[in-house]
Amino acid sequence: MKKPPVKPDLNRQAKLNAFDRLLTIMDELRENCPWDKKQTMESLRHLTIEETYELSDFILDGNLEEIKKELGDLMLHNIFYARIASEQGAFDIADVLNAICDKLIERHPHVYGDVVATDEETVKANWEKLKLKGGNKSVLEGVPKSLPAMVKAIRIQDKARGVGFDWEKKEQVWEKVEEELREFKKEFNAAESEKINKQKATAEFGDLLFSLVNYARFINIDPEEALERTNKKFIERFQYLERESAKDGKKLGEMTLAEMDIYWEKAKAL
Repeated sequence: MKKPPVKPDLNRQAKLNAFDRLLTIMDELRENCPWDKKQTMESLRHLTIEETYELSDFILDGNLEEIKKELGDLMLHNIFYARIASEQGAFDIADVLNAICDKLIERHPHVYGDVVATDEETVKANWEKLKLKGGNKSVLEGVPKSLPAMVKAIRIQDKARGVGFDWEKKEQVWEKVEEELREFKKEFNAAESEKINKQKATAEFGDLLFSLVNYARFINIDPEEALERTNKKFIERFQYLERESAKDGKKLGEMTLAEMDIYWEKAKAL
Protein backbone atom coordinates (compact mmCIF):
# COMPACT_ATOMS: atom_id res chain seq x y z
CA MET A 1 0.00 0.00 0.00
CA LYS A 2 1.50 3.32 -1.03
CA LYS A 3 1.28 6.18 1.38
CA PRO A 4 0.40 9.61 -0.02
CA PRO A 5 2.78 12.48 0.63
CA VAL A 6 1.48 14.83 3.31
CA LYS A 7 2.55 18.41 3.71
CA PRO A 8 3.59 19.29 7.26
CA ASP A 9 0.78 20.96 9.21
CA LEU A 10 2.34 23.59 11.44
CA ASN A 11 -0.97 24.09 13.24
CA ARG A 12 -1.74 20.40 13.87
CA GLN A 13 -1.22 20.59 17.63
CA ALA A 14 -3.41 23.68 17.89
CA LYS A 15 -6.17 21.82 16.04
CA LEU A 16 -5.85 18.80 18.31
CA ASN A 17 -5.94 21.05 21.37
CA ALA A 18 -9.09 22.79 20.12
CA PHE A 19 -10.79 19.44 19.47
CA ASP A 20 -9.82 18.23 22.95
CA ARG A 21 -11.21 21.47 24.40
CA LEU A 22 -14.55 20.88 22.69
CA LEU A 23 -14.68 17.30 23.99
CA THR A 24 -14.04 18.57 27.52
CA ILE A 25 -16.73 21.27 27.26
CA MET A 26 -19.22 18.72 25.89
CA ASP A 27 -18.56 16.42 28.85
CA GLU A 28 -18.99 19.31 31.29
CA LEU A 29 -22.23 20.48 29.69
CA ARG A 30 -23.70 16.98 29.53
CA GLU A 31 -23.03 16.49 33.22
CA ASN A 32 -23.87 19.94 34.58
CA CYS A 33 -26.30 21.80 32.26
CA PRO A 34 -30.03 20.97 32.73
CA TRP A 35 -30.78 21.53 29.04
CA ASP A 36 -27.83 19.53 27.71
CA LYS A 37 -28.55 16.67 30.15
CA LYS A 38 -32.08 16.29 28.73
CA GLN A 39 -31.13 16.09 25.06
CA THR A 40 -31.49 12.91 23.00
CA MET A 41 -30.57 12.09 19.41
CA GLU A 42 -34.22 12.61 18.50
CA SER A 43 -34.44 16.03 20.19
CA LEU A 44 -31.24 17.20 18.48
CA ARG A 45 -32.27 15.98 15.04
CA HIS A 46 -34.37 18.98 13.97
CA LEU A 47 -31.77 21.37 15.36
CA THR A 48 -29.07 19.69 13.27
CA ILE A 49 -31.20 20.05 10.15
CA GLU A 50 -31.74 23.74 10.94
CA GLU A 51 -28.00 24.30 11.44
CA THR A 52 -27.27 22.58 8.12
CA TYR A 53 -29.65 24.91 6.26
CA GLU A 54 -28.14 27.94 8.00
CA LEU A 55 -24.70 26.81 6.84
CA SER A 56 -26.07 26.45 3.32
CA ASP A 57 -27.43 30.01 3.39
CA PHE A 58 -24.09 31.49 4.42
CA ILE A 59 -22.21 29.44 1.82
CA LEU A 60 -24.40 30.96 -0.89
CA ASP A 61 -23.81 34.41 0.63
CA GLY A 62 -20.05 33.79 0.69
CA ASN A 63 -19.99 34.86 4.34
CA LEU A 64 -16.88 33.11 5.66
CA GLU A 65 -17.22 34.44 9.21
CA GLU A 66 -20.71 32.98 9.55
CA ILE A 67 -19.63 29.77 7.80
CA LYS A 68 -17.00 29.37 10.52
CA LYS A 69 -19.65 29.75 13.22
CA GLU A 70 -22.06 27.30 11.61
CA LEU A 71 -19.32 24.72 11.12
CA GLY A 72 -18.68 25.02 14.84
CA ASP A 73 -22.36 24.43 15.58
CA LEU A 74 -22.39 21.31 13.40
CA MET A 75 -19.16 20.06 14.98
CA LEU A 76 -20.80 20.42 18.38
CA HIS A 77 -23.76 18.37 17.17
CA ASN A 78 -21.44 15.60 15.96
CA ILE A 79 -19.74 15.52 19.35
CA PHE A 80 -23.12 15.59 21.09
CA TYR A 81 -24.47 12.57 19.18
CA ALA A 82 -21.29 10.62 19.88
CA ARG A 83 -21.45 11.49 23.59
CA ILE A 84 -25.05 10.25 23.82
CA ALA A 85 -24.11 7.05 22.00
CA SER A 86 -21.19 6.48 24.35
CA GLU A 87 -23.57 6.72 27.31
CA GLN A 88 -25.61 3.96 25.68
CA GLY A 89 -22.51 1.83 25.19
CA ALA A 90 -22.90 1.95 21.39
CA PHE A 91 -19.87 3.96 20.21
CA ASP A 92 -17.87 7.07 21.02
CA ILE A 93 -16.26 9.85 19.00
CA ALA A 94 -13.08 7.81 18.46
CA ASP A 95 -15.17 5.06 16.84
CA VAL A 96 -16.86 7.67 14.64
CA LEU A 97 -13.58 9.17 13.47
CA ASN A 98 -11.87 5.82 12.92
CA ALA A 99 -14.87 4.58 10.94
CA ILE A 100 -14.75 7.51 8.54
CA CYS A 101 -10.97 7.20 8.24
CA ASP A 102 -11.29 3.50 7.38
CA LYS A 103 -14.01 4.25 4.82
CA LEU A 104 -12.00 7.01 3.16
CA ILE A 105 -8.98 4.76 2.82
CA GLU A 106 -11.10 1.92 1.44
CA ARG A 107 -12.96 4.19 -1.01
CA HIS A 108 -9.75 5.81 -2.33
CA PRO A 109 -7.70 2.90 -3.67
CA HIS A 110 -6.18 5.31 -6.22
CA VAL A 111 -4.53 7.09 -3.28
CA TYR A 112 -3.97 4.29 -0.78
CA GLY A 113 -3.69 1.36 -3.18
CA ASP A 114 -2.70 0.46 -6.72
CA VAL A 115 -5.84 1.56 -8.61
CA VAL A 116 -5.29 4.26 -11.23
CA ALA A 117 -7.75 7.18 -11.39
CA THR A 118 -6.71 10.40 -13.09
CA ASP A 119 -10.06 12.19 -13.28
CA GLU A 120 -13.10 12.91 -11.14
CA GLU A 121 -15.50 10.67 -13.06
CA THR A 122 -13.29 7.60 -12.60
CA VAL A 123 -13.08 8.31 -8.89
CA LYS A 124 -16.88 8.53 -8.63
CA ALA A 125 -17.33 5.31 -10.62
CA ASN A 126 -14.87 3.45 -8.40
CA TRP A 127 -16.63 4.81 -5.31
CA GLU A 128 -20.02 3.43 -6.37
CA LYS A 129 -18.57 0.05 -7.35
CA LEU A 130 -16.84 -0.25 -3.98
CA LYS A 131 -20.12 0.53 -2.20
CA LEU A 132 -21.82 -2.31 -4.08
CA LYS A 133 -19.02 -4.66 -3.14
CA GLY A 134 -19.40 -3.53 0.44
CA GLY A 135 -22.96 -4.84 0.65
CA ASN A 136 -25.16 -2.18 -0.89
CA LYS A 137 -27.87 -3.82 -2.99
CA SER A 138 -28.50 -0.71 -5.06
CA VAL A 139 -26.43 2.21 -6.25
CA LEU A 140 -29.30 4.45 -5.11
CA GLU A 141 -29.44 2.93 -1.64
CA GLY A 142 -27.46 5.75 -0.09
CA VAL A 143 -29.83 8.53 -1.19
CA PRO A 144 -31.74 9.64 1.94
CA LYS A 145 -35.52 9.40 1.57
CA SER A 146 -36.04 12.67 3.43
CA LEU A 147 -33.88 14.77 1.09
CA PRO A 148 -35.68 17.69 -0.60
CA ALA A 149 -36.89 16.56 -4.02
CA MET A 150 -34.51 18.80 -5.99
CA VAL A 151 -31.44 17.66 -4.07
CA LYS A 152 -32.61 14.05 -4.28
CA ALA A 153 -32.90 14.28 -8.08
CA ILE A 154 -29.32 15.59 -8.27
CA ARG A 155 -27.99 12.77 -6.09
CA ILE A 156 -29.95 10.08 -7.98
CA GLN A 157 -28.62 11.24 -11.32
CA ASP A 158 -25.10 11.62 -10.02
CA LYS A 159 -25.05 8.10 -8.60
CA ALA A 160 -26.51 6.58 -11.78
CA ARG A 161 -23.84 8.38 -13.77
CA GLY A 162 -21.19 6.85 -11.53
CA VAL A 163 -21.95 3.40 -12.92
CA GLY A 164 -22.29 4.54 -16.53
CA PHE A 165 -26.08 5.02 -16.75
CA ASP A 166 -26.14 8.45 -18.36
CA TRP A 167 -26.52 10.37 -21.59
CA GLU A 168 -23.42 10.73 -23.74
CA LYS A 169 -23.95 14.34 -24.87
CA LYS A 170 -25.74 17.37 -23.44
CA GLU A 171 -27.60 17.74 -26.75
CA GLN A 172 -29.33 14.43 -26.05
CA VAL A 173 -30.39 15.70 -22.65
CA TRP A 174 -31.78 18.91 -24.13
CA GLU A 175 -33.82 16.88 -26.62
CA LYS A 176 -35.27 15.05 -23.61
CA VAL A 177 -36.10 18.39 -21.97
CA GLU A 178 -37.96 19.51 -25.09
CA GLU A 179 -39.78 16.17 -25.30
CA GLU A 180 -40.90 16.44 -21.67
CA LEU A 181 -41.95 20.06 -22.21
CA ARG A 182 -44.13 19.05 -25.17
CA GLU A 183 -45.73 16.28 -23.11
CA PHE A 184 -46.38 18.63 -20.21
CA LYS A 185 -47.87 21.30 -22.47
CA LYS A 186 -50.17 18.64 -23.88
CA GLU A 187 -51.37 17.69 -20.40
CA PHE A 188 -51.52 21.33 -19.27
CA ASN A 189 -53.70 22.31 -22.21
CA ALA A 190 -55.92 19.34 -21.51
CA ALA A 191 -56.11 20.41 -17.87
CA GLU A 192 -57.63 23.73 -18.92
CA SER A 193 -60.78 21.91 -19.94
CA GLU A 194 -63.37 20.55 -17.53
CA LYS A 195 -61.77 17.09 -17.77
CA ILE A 196 -58.74 17.84 -15.63
CA ASN A 197 -56.25 15.01 -15.19
CA LYS A 198 -54.21 16.70 -12.50
CA GLN A 199 -52.40 13.52 -11.54
CA LYS A 200 -51.08 12.97 -15.06
CA ALA A 201 -50.17 16.66 -15.52
CA THR A 202 -48.30 16.56 -12.22
CA ALA A 203 -46.41 13.48 -13.34
CA GLU A 204 -45.42 15.15 -16.61
CA PHE A 205 -44.28 18.28 -14.76
CA GLY A 206 -42.13 16.09 -12.52
CA ASP A 207 -40.56 14.50 -15.59
CA LEU A 208 -39.84 17.97 -16.99
CA LEU A 209 -38.16 19.11 -13.79
CA PHE A 210 -36.11 15.92 -13.60
CA SER A 211 -34.89 16.40 -17.17
CA LEU A 212 -33.99 20.05 -16.46
CA VAL A 213 -31.98 18.95 -13.42
CA ASN A 214 -30.23 16.46 -15.68
CA TYR A 215 -29.35 19.13 -18.23
CA ALA A 216 -28.10 21.48 -15.52
CA ARG A 217 -25.74 18.73 -14.38
CA PHE A 218 -24.37 18.36 -17.90
CA ILE A 219 -23.49 22.04 -18.10
CA ASN A 220 -22.05 22.12 -14.55
CA ILE A 221 -24.85 24.11 -12.93
CA ASP A 222 -26.09 23.13 -9.49
CA PRO A 223 -29.88 23.45 -9.95
CA GLU A 224 -30.51 23.66 -6.20
CA GLU A 225 -28.08 26.56 -5.89
CA ALA A 226 -29.47 28.20 -9.03
CA LEU A 227 -33.04 28.04 -7.74
CA GLU A 228 -32.06 29.26 -4.28
CA ARG A 229 -30.20 32.23 -5.76
CA THR A 230 -33.33 33.07 -7.76
CA ASN A 231 -35.41 32.76 -4.57
CA LYS A 232 -33.09 35.20 -2.79
CA LYS A 233 -33.19 37.59 -5.76
CA PHE A 234 -37.01 37.52 -5.82
CA ILE A 235 -37.18 38.18 -2.07
CA GLU A 236 -34.83 41.17 -2.36
CA ARG A 237 -36.81 42.67 -5.24
CA PHE A 238 -40.20 42.06 -3.66
CA GLN A 239 -39.09 43.58 -0.37
CA TYR A 240 -37.84 46.62 -2.32
CA LEU A 241 -41.31 46.86 -3.86
CA GLU A 242 -42.86 46.73 -0.39
CA ARG A 243 -40.54 49.38 1.08
CA GLU A 244 -40.65 51.86 -1.77
CA SER A 245 -44.40 51.65 -2.36
CA ALA A 246 -44.98 52.17 1.37
CA LYS A 247 -42.80 55.32 1.22
CA ASP A 248 -45.16 56.58 -1.48
CA GLY A 249 -48.16 55.88 0.74
CA LYS A 250 -49.38 52.91 -1.27
CA LYS A 251 -50.60 49.51 -0.06
CA LEU A 252 -49.81 46.33 -1.96
CA GLY A 253 -53.30 44.90 -1.74
CA GLU A 254 -54.73 48.08 -3.26
CA MET A 255 -52.20 48.49 -6.09
CA THR A 256 -52.70 47.28 -9.65
CA LEU A 257 -50.22 44.88 -11.17
CA ALA A 258 -49.03 47.66 -13.50
CA GLU A 259 -48.30 49.91 -10.50
CA MET A 260 -46.38 47.17 -8.73
CA ASP A 261 -44.44 46.41 -11.88
CA ILE A 262 -42.99 49.94 -11.89
CA TYR A 263 -41.32 49.28 -8.54
CA TRP A 264 -40.30 45.80 -9.68
CA GLU A 265 -38.47 47.19 -12.70
CA LYS A 266 -36.70 49.69 -10.45
CA ALA A 267 -35.60 46.84 -8.19
CA LYS A 268 -34.24 44.94 -11.20
CA ALA A 269 -32.18 47.96 -12.19
CA LEU A 270 -30.37 48.10 -8.85
